[in-house]
Amino acid sequence: MPSLGFSLGHYGDLGLSEHRKDGQLTKIMRTGVLAKYKDFLPITANTPLFSLGEGNTPLVRCDQLAKEIDCGELHLKLEGCNPTGSFKDRGMVVAVAKALEAGSQAIMCASTGNTSASAAAYAAYCQLTAIIIVPKGRIAMGKMAQAIIYGAKIVTIDGNFDQALEIVRSLTDKHAVALVNSLNPHRIEGQKTAAFEIIDSLGEAPDYLFIPVGNAGNITAYWKGFMEYYQSGRAQIKPGMMGFQAEGAAPIVRGHTIKEPETIASAIQIGNPASWQKAVAARDESGGIIDMVSDDEILSAQKLMATGAGVFCEPASAASLAGLVKLSRNGMDFSQKRVVCVVTGTGLKDTEVALKSAPPFLELPADIVAVEQALGWG
Repeated sequence: MPSLGFSLGHYGDLGLSEHRKDGQLTKIMRTGVLAKYKDFLPITANTPLFSLGEGNTPLVRCDQLAKEIDCGELHLKLEGCNPTGSFKDRGMVVAVAKALEAGSQAIMCASTGNTSASAAAYAAYCQLTAIIIVPKGRIAMGKMAQAIIYGAKIVTIDGNFDQALEIVRSLTDKHAVALVNSLNPHRIEGQKTAAFEIIDSLGEAPDYLFIPVGNAGNITAYWKGFMEYYQSGRAQIKPGMMGFQAEGAAPIVRGHTIKEPETIASAIQIGNPASWQKAVAARDESGGIIDMVSDDEILSAQKLMATGAGVFCEPASAASLAGLVKLSRNGMDFSQKRVVCVVTGTGLKDTEVALKSAPPFLELPADIVAVEQALGWG
């Protein structure tokens, strides 16, 4: 096993921050999901415990958006505040810890972007080799930049995500390299901790949880988390799971695989979700739905979230709010309901989409009078 600079069962110093109180300098550590929720995770005495600071992401109450949508109470779960900017870090830390425990020297994944960034970061921290397979031209450059700078071995294929995943599944079956896509159950274990955090913050589960659906591992994980907290007595209710796919990549909604999925929301541009049946089970067991939203609805929700709540998310992340807006406009009553929308990744991952729709800027001489007049103050 590569040396992590600390013993198994102990934490590294990453995540320590300085804080002053009454003139005294103290150290505060973000413990990460392995430590905070170890009683709910597959942790053994031989599992290395470490963290890049994943988890403990903000749950932001948005009264203005709630008013606009006619929702009793609305919260955004900001998973873009994880170390690599997406929810993937929760599951990746568990998957990598278990890979280390098993003696793996390398990890491998297929990705539309966020998984590759997360895998490469955690591999770098643990001094493992990260190998990622991505569909050429179908990954946002911000995400590709992350994988590059973290030092991953990158292979692009002339195909889509589903084909990349099939290659990865075959190679990890044949060679001594750990699969870290959400087919790996340890990924789901880590991702379920977001549901724990929501209940810990609110004191109870919400009435509804809106979430984007791509490869369908996240909706599966959240439902698992809500169920485990319910069964342990930490919650008295279970939320309806409201999953939303992009219209051009909606195999679960349409009931068949999509050979060439197309959507501006590249993170959920998946035509054959690996966790399809588990997502359907989460929908049915919770009394929820899995529906779809158009690219226009996604971009409108992305803009609404930014201007109405000060949150800049990547396009795929806006599918959750787009779904809530769609259902509300179609007559579903949320006026007395508590709703959480999962914002899966930061908008800094995919700035190209936002920049393409930007209005032209004012271009003026460096003159105060000209600026005042342009602003209507002169």
